[in-house]
Amino acid sequence: MKFRTQQQTIEIYQNESWSPLHIKGVNLGATLPGYYPGSLPLDQETYKRWFRSMKDMGVNTVRIYTIHEPVFYESLVEFNRNHPEDPLYFIQGIWSPVEQLRETDDARAPEVTAAFKKEIERAVGAVYGETTIKENAGKASGTFDTNAAPYLLAWHLGTEWDPKMVQNTNNTHEGEDVFKGESFRATEEANPFESWLSKLLDYTAQLEKEKGWEHPMTFTNWVTTDPLEHPEEPLIMEDKVSIDATHIKEQDWDGGYFASFHAYPYYPDFLRLGKAYMDVLNEEGNPDAYKGYLKELKEYHKEMPIMITEFGLPSSLGVAHLGQYNRDQGGHSEEEQGKMNAELYELIAEEGYAGAALFTWQDEWFKKTWNTMPFVEKGRRAYWFNYLSSETSYGLIGMYPGLEDDIRIDGSNEEWKDLKDVQTHDVENDPIETISFTHDEGYVYINARLSEGYEIGNEPFRLGVNTLPGGSEVSSETRVEALITLSGEEGEVKLSSDYDPHHRLYKDEEAAQPSLDQEFVPWKLPVSLKFEPPNTRHAHPFEDVGVGGLKRGDAGAFKSKDYDPQAFWEMKGNVIEMKIPWALLGFSDPSQRKVVSYPGQKGSSSITTESVESVEFLPLIGEEQETSFSYTWDEWNKVTYSERKKSSFYYMKEALSN
Repeated sequence: MKFRTQQQTIEIYQNESWSPLHIKGVNLGATLPGYYPGSLPLDQETYKRWFRSMKDMGVNTVRIYTIHEPVFYESLVEFNRNHPEDPLYFIQGIWSPVEQLRETDDARAPEVTAAFKKEIERAVGAVYGETTIKENAGKASGTFDTNAAPYLLAWHLGTEWDPKMVQNTNNTHEGEDVFKGESFRATEEANPFESWLSKLLDYTAQLEKEKGWEHPMTFTNWVTTDPLEHPEEPLIMEDKVSIDATHIKEQDWDGGYFASFHAYPYYPDFLRLGKAYMDVLNEEGNPDAYKGYLKELKEYHKEMPIMITEFGLPSSLGVAHLGQYNRDQGGHSEEEQGKMNAELYELIAEEGYAGAALFTWQDEWFKKTWNTMPFVEKGRRAYWFNYLSSETSYGLIGMYPGLEDDIRIDGSNEEWKDLKDVQTHDVENDPIETISFTHDEGYVYINARLSEGYEIGNEPFRLGVNTLPGGSEVSSETRVEALITLSGEEGEVKLSSDYDPHHRLYKDEEAAQPSLDQEFVPWKLPVSLKFEPPNTRHAHPFEDVGVGGLKRGDAGAFKSKDYDPQAFWEMKGNVIEMKIPWALLGFSDPSQRKVVSYPGQKGSSSITTESVESVEFLPLIGEEQETSFSYTWDEWNKVTYSERKKSSFYYMKEALSN
């Protein structure tokens, strides 16, 4: 044994004795921009560079959700052999058979258990370097011949459990005998789902024993299926069933067992809508529901160690849920992300948890978010960077679109002279003299040189964007889908009221509808649908937030700690420079030149997409202008990207050092 659980802590054996080890962790995905999980292994150079950065930040443990390619285990072992005094440990996740679970809605169905056991066998073989896994789309494969077991901290079984599936499993198998294994058993209080989990833990333990090792064990859990009661939670299924780690006991297993939870401050809604934990105060003396939840969860598991193996906030432009004290799922700068992540980590540490693992190490473009899914082409998310999708921007390591390292938004046109694929137009109409366009996987970049006498504080810079027939009228001959307005220190993208998908998609949710004379409406995303009994415990109105704002400022040097990717435009002298996220212009997949369509019939709430050949930009300053500029580009299936540490990395480094 290298690790074991003891009372409320995880211990490490070193220097011929056992001592507590507080787990300072980070979650690690297996993809880069342009790829989905399993379609491309990260290389050794990338892994080792990231391992060095993790150690520099203060991380001692990396958690992976599933089996990675052999190169992960090879890289980790080689890295640790080169740093024997301070190795990086890992927690091995074992992915649930999600397809079989979805099909059967019953965890104890024979095909589900068989598939899960097979995945456990593969994971054990991968960690011990004693297996070959055949190619299977979306999964790791290859020959695993590196023994990483000396650096394994724990096994982490499963994914976040669907409460309806858990409930159906319990109902289907009610009254059946609880599982009693050699190393793990279910107590008499255990429900059928918990009993099934104990069987899987025991199966993993038996495979481990055959290798001559014992490691701590846990299974994935989240707030939705925790063992606590949340009477203020409005959504019934978010507090319908419990999975209780205390209903599973280890026996003849010295490696031990601990509880683990994914816990975010913005979900479920009882953390912000109710009056739960009003008596739990933070350092400022204010009620803090997240701190209160951590305290109650820890107290419930006081007889065993407990870890928070997912927490964190994204630095996305889009927002998907609201949280107390602005701990929202998105809408944060990278600095705000860092400050809040550090704050959450400190709250977890203060409550005496055995450790925590931040979500996540690197940005992941392929991820989907519930409130942007209606507008995005399925199967194409990995090929472009959607800044409105909060799930893409949780990383401490930013994965930025390809030109972001080349174009500094600072109101200059100097670096544009060295760029390829720039389309420049001379403009006869005052005050614009020239206007240039280019793009990458995340943005359309625009650079305009204006006459010396133009002042943006006196006259807004407006740019109409036309992708499809229709839209709102901006001149006697032109109608557009989007309107970019820069004025003084402010900027915004609005959509034509005829085109905007938000108000028609959520009309039945009572989203605000445009007035008859409203040509353009603000860009909005829903953050909460309408709650109504009997499907919910109490009523709550539909909520949405504006996401079309364009911050003015100098973005700074890309490699600097203070770089600001949310500086969308700047003007210096007579030059305006900007970058506009593709999604704000109505694109569902710029890599295939696809945009959101108009409704097929009046009043329709369905969202469809269609292909376009180009985008037309119409400058709307000075006297009424009829000159528009068409911008087109080649479709793409391969991406370029730029990688850097976000400022949030340095905030977490400081928090972990404390």
